[in-house]
Amino acid sequence: MNFKAISLCCLSVAAVSMSAKTVTEVRLLPSEESPVIQKEIYGQFAEHLGTCIYGGLWVGPESSIPNTQGYRNDVLNALKELKVPVMRWPGGCFADEYHWMDGIGPKENRPRMVNSNWGGTVEDNSFGTHEFFNLCELLECEPYLSGNVGSGTVEELAKWVEYITAEEGPMANLRKQNGREKPWKLKYLGVGNESWGCGGSFTPEYYSDVYRRYQTYCRNFNGNRLYKVASGASDYDYNWTDVMMKNAGRMMDGISLHYYTVLGWSGSKGAATKFTDEDYYWTLGKCLEVGSVVKKHCDIMDKYDPEKRVGLLVDEWGTWWDEEPGTVPGHLYQQNTLRDAMVAALSLNTFHTFTDRVKMTNIAQVANVLQSMVLTKGDQMVLTPTYYVFKLYIPHQDGKLIPANVETPMRKVRDNREVPAVSVTASTRDGVTAISITNTDLTEEAQVNIDLSGIKATKVSGEILTAASADAYNDFGQPEKVSPREFKGAKLSNGKLTATLPSKSIVTLILK
Repeated sequence: MNFKAISLCCLSVAAVSMSAKTVTEVRLLPSEESPVIQKEIYGQFAEHLGTCIYGGLWVGPESSIPNTQGYRNDVLNALKELKVPVMRWPGGCFADEYHWMDGIGPKENRPRMVNSNWGGTVEDNSFGTHEFFNLCELLECEPYLSGNVGSGTVEELAKWVEYITAEEGPMANLRKQNGREKPWKLKYLGVGNESWGCGGSFTPEYYSDVYRRYQTYCRNFNGNRLYKVASGASDYDYNWTDVMMKNAGRMMDGISLHYYTVLGWSGSKGAATKFTDEDYYWTLGKCLEVGSVVKKHCDIMDKYDPEKRVGLLVDEWGTWWDEEPGTVPGHLYQQNTLRDAMVAALSLNTFHTFTDRVKMTNIAQVANVLQSMVLTKGDQMVLTPTYYVFKLYIPHQDGKLIPANVETPMRKVRDNREVPAVSVTASTRDGVTAISITNTDLTEEAQVNIDLSGIKATKVSGEILTAASADAYNDFGQPEKVSPREFKGAKLSNGKLTATLPSKSIVTLILK
């Protein structure tokens, strides 16, 4: 995506004298050489943290809350509608303290444990390996397992893989005794998590050797092919990626990267629902910086892997605000506003541009934690603005990227960051073109003129996500305050598409 910087201050006089509208020019550049936007870029993340698992996904079969085999029906159905492609579990920091043998067998015999990373909650291990893999089967998504390297052993991780995927042998027999005759399929295996921090406080030199050792003993059973993911860097730690690619690149299929959007300059993470206009624009600038961060990591990977065999997986990303007042400390429960939806849209647009190397991303997290898809309270559930962005973007899953030249005004924000007035991403799949447009401006509508460059279309339809203010959110008393509506502001004429978006809005257009 190529933005041409046009100073907003230079436009301000014209905007006052003419109309409160920005103008963005877009030219789509379809190419047979363009990569496919991997559907796994829309991955989810479920950690044993707060009420993400217990109360969010899982209530148990004996619960009065309507459920299927213990999974609450409302959340299950909502996630099915998102067409979730992959789910990461059990962490996060929790992964490197999780011992999988504690989470199998009769539930009454499973030992309890203290979740020392997240609030000291005592867990009963009623949600374990069987419950996770059965959930993935219900959602028809790929499981992404995070293995315990920090406090676990090579033998423990090797036997977990065998338990899950082998047809015969001691671990397979144990699985069968616990009620699962056929093995599951496991593609994605993370060898540790945040090994530079909560996953063991390793140096990259030491972890690269540890990774080489652990992955050696994670075998492929019965035709199951593991995609082995090394624990990668936190945002700006480029040395970690360099050392890992140099020392272990040929032994990995992917390497992870974590990047959170945190309002760091104010002295705290900031409140989820109370923020200034400056906070809003700074947040968008910070989230867009993931593009330059990803590029620098990709450049390092290109040095060792010019064929791009190794994937970059941004398997934790999203906003991280202060916990909501009155909630349990350490459970990371936060509300989710239209501002968060903007972060989701801009981040996904950015990931699309790196899809030749970025093969998966996993937003943190799926329920009740950080930038979640759903919030639950007892038997109630609400869908968040971020959920609706993921729903608007479903047409891009496995679509061929259509590169775009975008000329749009740029807003300078604190810390020398810039925010485009309009962001655009486009793809095509099965003869259908999807174009998603985000107007980031808080007050001005945007006229977006798109040269379709030979893309043939006779009909356009669309949906829009917006609200009266950027701090609007859905709660249990107002579950649809921020939800999609039909969008009628787009017109096709002579190979051109013109759309007029209200301020602070996200639109997906479908061209047929």
